[in-house]
Amino acid sequence: MLFNEDIIAQIEENPVMGITNACEVAIDRLNELSGDGWSEIAHELLMEAVSFLELAIQTSQIHVDAIVPEAAGNIQENCKNFWVYICEIKAIFEEQSIKLKMDSYKARYKADFKASFSYEFSQGDLERIQTLINELRDHISENEMLEEDHKRRLLKRLESMQSELHKRVSDLDRLWGMVGDAGVVLGKLGVDSKPIVDRIKEVTEIVWKTQSRTEELPSDSRNPMIEYDDDT
Repeated sequence: MLFNEDIIAQIEENPVMGITNACEVAIDRLNELSGDGWSEIAHELLMEAVSFLELAIQTSQIHVDAIVPEAAGNIQENCKNFWVYICEIKAIFEEQSIKLKMDSYKARYKADFKASFSYEFSQGDLERIQTLINELRDHISENEMLEEDHKRRLLKRLESMQSELHKRVSDLDRLWGMVGDAGVVLGKLGVDSKPIVDRIKEVTEIVWKTQSRTEELPSDSRNPMIEYDDDT
């Protein structure tokens, strides 16, 4: 297969970067065959690449103006049209990738400007979240009941989250996304998910405390989106 599980996982995690890399994989492989011209092997690779990219774009629900070329009976014509399509998709997604990187830089620096709105963790809470993420990484890596694909996605999400975690942040979306992850893990593992779910719950409690303080809610406000046991 031209595309491995890592590319698929990357597309699921970050469609723009993943599809850009998929185009590069296809182009690099085809360049290796350039000495043979548009051979039957190149034709097969191009068909596989175009089919994969079309499915990846549909699954990611990203609109692009490029039209998938219809297959003809002539291999040379097909190869030429498929090659142009792959290069076009690569150019489109590279442009989007650059825009996303610029947005990321702006978001990173935005929290550093005092005049801009941001959420600020206490040093103790920040260190505790970092510790919890490290513990989550260990528990997920060691869990034998989680499917490898799901485990890989969770670990990549934790890695991305940890790299973007600072004392002052412009939004808490990535951290709140852990609530959904906890629900999925709980649904798959049941009681065996407790070490993972407990740590995610503690992270979200810190996040809620930080957000409610920033939004000037009463200090004893409890998050209505998270269920609390009466005995806790």
